[in-house]
Amino acid sequence: MTGTGTTRPGRTERGTLDKAAAENFPVAPFFLPRGWRADLMAVYGFARLVDDIGDGDLAPGGADARLLGVPPADAENRLVMLDAFEADLHRVFDTAGSGPRHPLLRRLQPTVRRRALTPEPFLGLIAANRQDQFVTRYETYDDLLAYCELSANPVGRLVLAVTGTSTPERIRHSDAICTALQIVEHLQDVAEDLGRDRIYLPAADMKRFHVQEADLATKIGGASVRALVAYEAQRARDLLNEGAPLVGSVHGRLKLLLAGFVAGGRAAIHAIAAAEYDVLPGPPKPGKLRLLREVGVTLRGKG
Repeated sequence: MTGTGTTRPGRTERGTLDKAAAENFPVAPFFLPRGWRADLMAVYGFARLVDDIGDGDLAPGGADARLLGVPPADAENRLVMLDAFEADLHRVFDTAGSGPRHPLLRRLQPTVRRRALTPEPFLGLIAANRQDQFVTRYETYDDLLAYCELSANPVGRLVLAVTGTSTPERIRHSDAICTALQIVEHLQDVAEDLGRDRIYLPAADMKRFHVQEADLATKIGGASVRALVAYEAQRARDLLNEGAPLVGSVHGRLKLLLAGFVAGGRAAIHAIAAAEYDVLPGPPKPGKLRLLREVGVTLRGKG
């Protein structure tokens, strides 16, 4: 492979995929058919890597830049890296070419062909990370929803495509779930995002609750910050409830997987509430027992 130098792709690939264990929701649990697990991990590898590029969280040493053919001088330039990653994505869909350079995209290529996936969801995820380089504040909730349409909803649509269960109604429910999960992640990561000079709490809502940006930089959230977080958490909860019928629309192991997505969001919201909506000391994380309880509730069609 051209331009890789002494890079060890196996290690680079594994470092990205290992991050699946830290997500709020199950990525490719053991109970799924082996083919689904492999394809879902391939999709996750793409989504995780594009986020790492956009956030500047790539492994040190420039291995990913070398794999993508990016000169060392541009290895820290996120826009250059995103452009190179998009070019490599197009190689995934170019059946006449030599194939992609990055091992995570080489891993994705058979999934794309086997499941007849289209480029649009992947391009949406790249576009979201490009937007992160220019847009660091969102004026309204609708603005944030438009961002989630790029940053979150494509993942759920890919899950439905991989499992061969896409319908317009399921996509609509999936979008609600994915947007909710994105909002929950934003709430967990308020302090971390502020460190990147990003705020995903809508400015109009901050004004309504009398929250200034300086209030988000404190060690402990004041009453106004907590009220704002509680308000946004309720929005996420409502979206999860709106999307939850997706779980009842499928059967078997896929039903359990989708219940895990919804339950992960609900358990995370419960953890935020248990912290009295003070997310500034660090992201509240749910325990396994709570997650299992929420899975049961979701499977029973309650919540």
